[in-house]
Amino acid sequence: MNILHLDTNHPLLLKMLEDAGFSNEENYTASKVEIESIISKYQGIVIRSRFNIDKQFLDAAKNLKFIARVGAGLESIETDYAETLGIKLIAAPEGNRNAVGEHTLGMLLSLFNKLNNADKEVKSGHWNREANRGVELDGKTVGIIGYGNMGQAFAKKLRGFECEVICYDLKENVGNEDARQVSLNVLQQNADVLSLHTPWTPLTDKMIDSVFIHSFAKPFWLLNTARGKSVVTADLVSALKTGKVLGAGLDVLEYEKLSFESLFQPDASQNNTNRLPESLKELFKMKQVILSPHIAGWTIESKEKLAKVIAEKIINNFKI
Repeated sequence: MNILHLDTNHPLLLKMLEDAGFSNEENYTASKVEIESIISKYQGIVIRSRFNIDKQFLDAAKNLKFIARVGAGLESIETDYAETLGIKLIAAPEGNRNAVGEHTLGMLLSLFNKLNNADKEVKSGHWNREANRGVELDGKTVGIIGYGNMGQAFAKKLRGFECEVICYDLKENVGNEDARQVSLNVLQQNADVLSLHTPWTPLTDKMIDSVFIHSFAKPFWLLNTARGKSVVTADLVSALKTGKVLGAGLDVLEYEKLSFESLFQPDASQNNTNRLPESLKELFKMKQVILSPHIAGWTIESKEKLAKVIAEKIINNFKI
């Protein structure tokens, strides 16, 4: 079985597949159009987020048996159409769930203790103790929306903090010893912290808007290590200004490229922030906001784990 690798990954992935008898070919520079002209030669694709796998691409892939994405989600693939063609879709949320859980917890503790702001002030020669007085996680209610691999990993990290953890998910009976499953209304009535761990779907697109935010009974902190397009930036900025949202930890942003490799769209220069939406410029200036560049699942350990999980799934599904 010939497998085409379209993004670089941990070398363990290539080695495991080669040892299992698969033929690996690497092409990390050709355009989507160029790949479409040769894709019929391959039975498998391994990709991260280099470009979208759309209907045109799939129609050209006459002999494709599987698409493996080295990551948690499959939104860059036209999944419904791929499945009608009998193409198996493989993802690896198990590979970076621990990294996401740790990153989300780190963002929460940094927000509560004003660590980023305090660090900047001290390095600037300012010793402002009272202005940087923090709050404790003990006694707070953390609400998690999306209780799959990532949500469960974050809930597990909250053990020992003496906080209540509740979760909401479209699937029934997913709650466990780390989080009690509740309705969305109950979550909104009780949560001091909201953490998103949902895929990007029509249901979650622009989900966190003004109406959703003001459905919460209390001011709350927002964490998003899931998908940027689930949060309407302008509405979040407004809520941060009024204090309805007390602070935000965002690893993802609404205006990221679909490849997740850059914040800026293809027609914008990375050195020209004047072309950014006004709401995003405002967000960048807010002291109660912590940002990171889509790296919640991006650790040294997760890179190897993702490769291992993907290789194992390919081998188990297509044994030679």
